[in-house]
Amino acid sequence: MAYANIDLARLDGFGLKARYHQILDTLAERAARRAVYRKTVSELQSLRDRDLADLGFHRSEIARIANEAAYGA
Repeated sequence: MAYANIDLARLDGFGLKARYHQILDTLAERAARRAVYRKTVSELQSLRDRDLADLGFHRSEIARIANEAAYGA
């Protein structure tokens, strides 16, 4: 009779439970990044054009700046 020597610690990341937690972690990370994006857009849109100019950018750049803040360059 043959015996299989299976390292259960190695298989820990392959089960349904691990995949479920990976999906939850991914969703939580996406929600957090989206929250950063929304907050950045909201704060920049509340500034006057003159304040934005003092910061060195135009109102049309708000979405790009928020995108960089939330998701990186």
